[in-house]
Amino acid sequence: MSGLIKPGAKSQELMALREKYVARGPYNVTPLFAESAKGARLNDVDGNELIDFAGGIGVINVGHCPEKLVNALKDQLDKFIHTCFHVAPYESYIRLAEKLAQLTPGEAPQKVMLANSGAEAVENAVKIARKYTGKQGIISFDSAFHGRTLMTMSLTSKVRPYKHGFGPFAPETYKVPYANCYRCPYNTSYPECGFACVESIEKFFASEVDPDNVAGIIAEPVQGEGGFVIPPMDYFKEIKGLCDKHGILLIADEIQTGFGRTGKLFAMEHFDVKPDLTTMSKSMAAGIPLSGVVGKAEIMDAPGAGEIGGTFAGTPLGCVASLKVLEIIEEENLLERATYIGGMIEKRFEEMKERYDIIGDVRCLGAMCAMELVKDRVTKEPAKEATGQVVTKCWQNGVIALGAGVLGNVVRILPPLVISEEDLHRGLDIMDRVIGEVNKG
Repeated sequence: MSGLIKPGAKSQELMALREKYVARGPYNVTPLFAESAKGARLNDVDGNELIDFAGGIGVINVGHCPEKLVNALKDQLDKFIHTCFHVAPYESYIRLAEKLAQLTPGEAPQKVMLANSGAEAVENAVKIARKYTGKQGIISFDSAFHGRTLMTMSLTSKVRPYKHGFGPFAPETYKVPYANCYRCPYNTSYPECGFACVESIEKFFASEVDPDNVAGIIAEPVQGEGGFVIPPMDYFKEIKGLCDKHGILLIADEIQTGFGRTGKLFAMEHFDVKPDLTTMSKSMAAGIPLSGVVGKAEIMDAPGAGEIGGTFAGTPLGCVASLKVLEIIEEENLLERATYIGGMIEKRFEEMKERYDIIGDVRCLGAMCAMELVKDRVTKEPAKEATGQVVTKCWQNGVIALGAGVLGNVVRILPPLVISEEDLHRGLDIMDRVIGEVNKG
């Protein structure tokens, strides 16, 4: 391949400063420093233009800098930036809470609390679940990702880079197998398996923790960092039934799946299940830090005044941005758009799978799409090194993609839902050429 993108002089200068002054912990997918972005395109400080299939790791569903959202932020900046909702509340928080309570799957009436980040939303959901049930245990799933704070890191299921050397972890957190049909832990297949992974939870209750001590089970409808693992459509009905049987709350982590990514406003709608609590962030406010927990009113009201919240929780800029995100999703029919472009991506990925043995599995729900790379389709040995090569070669050729998976062998993409068909196909053409090259070894 010729004409590869390389870090220019300014990106190199900034990278040198980054290495000198910024801790090494925050990682970078590319060495290119952004200068501007619009829609599904990103420009770096040296004039390189790339198609953004990463979307800020699932944050830019409505695209970079949509005009009406930018204008709304400018208007809010002219009014006030911060008062603290606990001190002088403001209308945008209330209007957003009203919409989220109405739009989020769950048992009505629902209530809302807003926070800053996805991890903070999960932390608060755990607090609320414990307060409401009077129980302590929280169960998460193998391959789950819920954040990097102490509680969310404890619920996360990937040792490196997220957990190694950071223990001890939060007590009363447990993990059970997830419905990963490509890598079934019971070496069977759906539906013949009879949901052995769900049955195993009952055995877990007998051997590890009594359900009378479990406040909640938290699950991503589609596992994000875990590799875009999509369970069978009946799976969460089984999980919800188990939760109801034992008085356990089902917490849906919709931080990456929410706000239209999968073709529904929230991915749990695909599974026809109403969670007790839902956490959300990422594309919620198109890049302004904001998160939330939505749930049944009596559950949300379990904590008393001052027991949940925060100084910056529900920032005015975030609330204004989120209201515009919901407006844009509706006005521009982005749920239908997600389904449409997801279909195109899945078709292209499946065509690549037919031609390239390195692709072991293709997984898509709406525009949440990934391919798992393997050295051998029979043994399913993960092709971790090849995955890194694909991600690097992609940005070098003008499209930003992401890696994922506990085994480090998944290539995932989260293109803005406003992406043009021209940019989508051009980006997929680049991925096709890159994977073809890596497939040859």
